[in-house]
Amino acid sequence: MSPLAGSTDHARRTLPIAAGSVVRAHVGVLLREHRRALAVVLAWHLVAAVAGLAGPWVIGQVVGLVTTGRAAVTDVDVLVVLLGAAVLAETGATWVARRGSFVLSEQVFARLREDFVGSAVRLPLSTVERAGTGDLLARTTNDVDAISYVIRFGVPTVVVSVTTVGVTVVAAVLVSPLAALPLLLTPLVWFLPTRRYLRLAGPGYLWEHATYARLNGVAAETVEGAATVDALGLRATRGERFADAVRESHDAERYTTGLRLRWFPWLEVGFFAPIAGALLWGGYLSWHGVVPVASATAVVLYVQRLLDPLGELVGLLDEIQFAATSMSRILGVGEVPPDRVATGAEPADDHLVAEGVRYAYRPGHDVLHGVSLDLRPGERLAVVGPSGAGKSTLGRLVAGVDGPRTGRITVGGVPLVDLELDTLRGQVALVTQEHHVFVGTLADNLRLPRPDAGPGQLESALAAVDALDWAQRLPEGLETVVGSGGHELTEAQAQQVALARLVLADPHTLVLDEATSLLDPRAARHLERSLAAVLTGRTVVAIAHRLHTAHDADRVAVVDDGRVRELGSHDELIAADGDYAALWRSWRDEG
Repeated sequence: MSPLAGSTDHARRTLPIAAGSVVRAHVGVLLREHRRALAVVLAWHLVAAVAGLAGPWVIGQVVGLVTTGRAAVTDVDVLVVLLGAAVLAETGATWVARRGSFVLSEQVFARLREDFVGSAVRLPLSTVERAGTGDLLARTTNDVDAISYVIRFGVPTVVVSVTTVGVTVVAAVLVSPLAALPLLLTPLVWFLPTRRYLRLAGPGYLWEHATYARLNGVAAETVEGAATVDALGLRATRGERFADAVRESHDAERYTTGLRLRWFPWLEVGFFAPIAGALLWGGYLSWHGVVPVASATAVVLYVQRLLDPLGELVGLLDEIQFAATSMSRILGVGEVPPDRVATGAEPADDHLVAEGVRYAYRPGHDVLHGVSLDLRPGERLAVVGPSGAGKSTLGRLVAGVDGPRTGRITVGGVPLVDLELDTLRGQVALVTQEHHVFVGTLADNLRLPRPDAGPGQLESALAAVDALDWAQRLPEGLETVVGSGGHELTEAQAQQVALARLVLADPHTLVLDEATSLLDPRAARHLERSLAAVLTGRTVVAIAHRLHTAHDADRVAVVDDGRVRELGSHDELIAADGDYAALWRSWRDEG
């Protein structure tokens, strides 16, 4: 597969990738923001590089004095003292410069990381759902790690190496322009192979990154859905899909590795050809008296001194190319356009209505077919039906996560997709089976929807979801650190925290997408009864797989194949003896 075809095909299904011009512009902005610190770092590296020039010059002078027979002990002593002073100066300046480089690198990386997190949390949920978790996961792990390494270790090395190379080349030319001619061998040898490598490496690394995203996505989806895979006998299918992802990743890595293997031999030639050329050419010039032996010796040593910084630069070039691709993927997250354009209209009331809603995840494959619902303010509507019927999709549309393909969903006469996100979240909130506990105290986790909530409000929200008792028994109560590395909450406790956040958010319409599915039936029943008291007066859409939720609701909507097949109260639907009645009898018999 062509790397261009692979990366382009995958990019259509994933998040955007920023253009090279955008990456360069962003790097320019970062450099301008830290130009003062960068100038100080460069100044210290310049001092260190200049001090390091003394060594080859002193050795050249000693060789010149010895070969001409004019060497005196005092002359050599002076040169040795000068050399010692230069070494000490170079050591001190290098320490200060490198320390400054690392501090600067950490500041730049912190800014990049903050910008990326800001862009990621602003992503429209509809975009994240379409792209899947694999691509975003790859950008938050592989790509951030690649940039982290280059910024933390590569930037200091680049600054040191470029400064050293530049100063050393200038010194060699000043000592003897004629003897320094072999320095031209390096760019002559490197130019064409490096140009070819850079031209092909960009698309190659984009392809490689895309395969990582696919591999991460397939692995994550397979692990998360392991029970479903096992129940449906899909092990072989998922295994083959994972194998395909591994093969594509292998092909991409083989391609980029081949580019490096064809490039590196030319780099080796470019390293050593100038040293051999300077030694032979300098010897020839000094033998014929064109250049003093001291100058020829100094030039050879200067050329040899270039070996280490050039080696570090070339070694980093591949890392920098990889990081540049990672940067384009990270900046691409910030290029995702909003999925809605707010009109500024304000809802007249809390009345939520869905009219002729159709929705498709893929063009031509609707999963909702003309669904209409009129939610009376303050009522509790239970949405039931078989798996894959479209219940969760309907819940996401009712919560304003995405807009319908056709039809509309309004609150107070205003389409949900026309509302500002902050306004929308104050109107409708969605709680799903998925929940997250962030690193921080339990109180910090609860305050996410209401940063100004006081201890009493937090306790009331926990009490509403039957979580206050265990929360108060934590080692430090609500100030106990939870999340990764902190006190580990059970799945049920984590879900109760998510529901407590919902209570604090206090929207007028709530969409509960099987929000109590991880609790055992008795605990879920008790929690839902307690939550019902708190939800009095609010409109509630409860997507449920436990039919006792439907029994307690004001109305029940039976969804099957993307359509509302039945709509009415529990007693009305039982009396109608249709799909709901059959579901109820089956569920009751199993219970």
